[in-house]
Amino acid sequence: MILGTVKGTVYSTRKMEHLVGYKFLLVEPMYGNKKELIVAGDTLGAGVGELVLVTTDETVQHGLDHPSPIDAFIVGIVDNPPVMGK
Repeated sequence: MILGTVKGTVYSTRKMEHLVGYKFLLVEPMYGNKKELIVAGDTLGAGVGELVLVTTDETVQHGLDHPSPIDAFIVGIVDNPPVMGK
């Protein structure tokens, strides 16, 4: 699972039928190479600046309504951000 901050929204006016209904967000991981943003599907309503939990790989399909070509999915919006370095 990845902890990251939503940096923006990806807009797509045309997409596969199985992707309709999913919002796609750019997420910056809190650790590792912060220049590599993740595009993650969202149905929870996360917004720019929010801290989110992202799942990747085969676990993504458990959070979807039907099998879709999504490899990163937002599964939580963090209410109380952790204090790093303590």
